[in-house]
Amino acid sequence: MSNHTMRVERQQVQSYDGVMIEPISGPDSARIDLVSVLGALADPVRLAYVQALAEAEQWMRCGEVLQDSGKAVAKSTLSHHLRVLREAGLTYTRVDGARRYVSLRRDDLDKQFPGLLDAVCKRPRES
Repeated sequence: MSNHTMRVERQQVQSYDGVMIEPISGPDSARIDLVSVLGALADPVRLAYVQALAEAEQWMRCGEVLQDSGKAVAKSTLSHHLRVLREAGLTYTRVDGARRYVSLRRDDLDKQFPGLLDAVCKRPRES
């Protein structure tokens, strides 16, 4: 037997917008930092993902968020992008059986960085 013991804690089920979820870890709202958020948004695919979530204003299945954007992303690449967004504090993820749903952490982000999401989610002006 090893001298190292791994301690695993099961997170409690929480409710967000009336939906009971078993959260996949991300930072507490007070620990969301601007450098991580901006780093996550620096990738065009992740930026498009956040823009689509902001427009939807609801929980969406992870694989369906970019469906109408014209961006084709492999499942493994999408998983990586979702992890980066979650770890930066931009999204919540909930698991429902074999499906994963994602939602933007708009309230937390607006509290920490007022106006940031509105600025990055603006559509470019048409000429």
